[in-house]
Amino acid sequence: MEQVITARKDQIFEIILNNPEKRNAIRIQLLQAVAQAVATAENTDGIRVIILRAEGKNFSAGIDLMSAGGFSELVGENWRDHMHEVTRLYQGAIHRLQQSFLPTIALLHSFTLGAGLELALGCDLRIAADNAIFSLEEARLGMIPDGGGTARLTHLIGASRAKEFIFTGRRIDASTAEQWGLVNQVVPRDTLLEAGYKLAGEIAKSAPLAIAAAKRTINAIEDAESGFYLEMLEQAPLFHSEDLAEGLQAAMERRPANWKSC
Repeated sequence: MEQVITARKDQIFEIILNNPEKRNAIRIQLLQAVAQAVATAENTDGIRVIILRAEGKNFSAGIDLMSAGGFSELVGENWRDHMHEVTRLYQGAIHRLQQSFLPTIALLHSFTLGAGLELALGCDLRIAADNAIFSLEEARLGMIPDGGGTARLTHLIGASRAKEFIFTGRRIDASTAEQWGLVNQVVPRDTLLEAGYKLAGEIAKSAPLAIAAAKRTINAIEDAESGFYLEMLEQAPLFHSEDLAEGLQAAMERRPANWKSC
């Protein structure tokens, strides 16, 4: 089964996470498939907007811990010794959504956690179902959000809120996410796709070149590149820490972590 599938409806190109049995857990291969789908959308005549959504009960439960995010398959068993390369691959796949000249909308429902939220943050706009739950819980595992999450979240909701969200690993509901500016709007779960198509239709009425120019300009104003670089530098040593090993083990055993660096 393909973990990412695509569909077209008129001027809208859908990219759909399609691994509901694993709650659309994030692996680097899935992110690369999303990036390839973006390229397909860009090369398809008449496409004006990309919608990113997911099949199943959740948008994404976050990184696939059981396969270590699929990095060993791509980089090798010693992937922890090449964390800068791993982070670049991870960031680059998500960044493809932001780099696209097409506007991108993420439709988010139920659990949208960790790397799943980082993927959504790569989109220009986000619509949440009223049952959506958001978090970046990496610090509870001994890591930081290094898929652009730390940088993008800070630009999106401000440094103070971003620190609170990342430091605590707290889960917030859709209403709070809307108040913080994490999502653009909240709608009933059964109208999520309809709301996405409505917003995409409004965008499609504007001039394509103007939309692309506006997107490039706004992205340049945000200038998150330095943030991505810092994420890469800060994450690498954490993957060799005792805290990370303990955090991952504690998560799998569903118990509080006993941090070694205290």
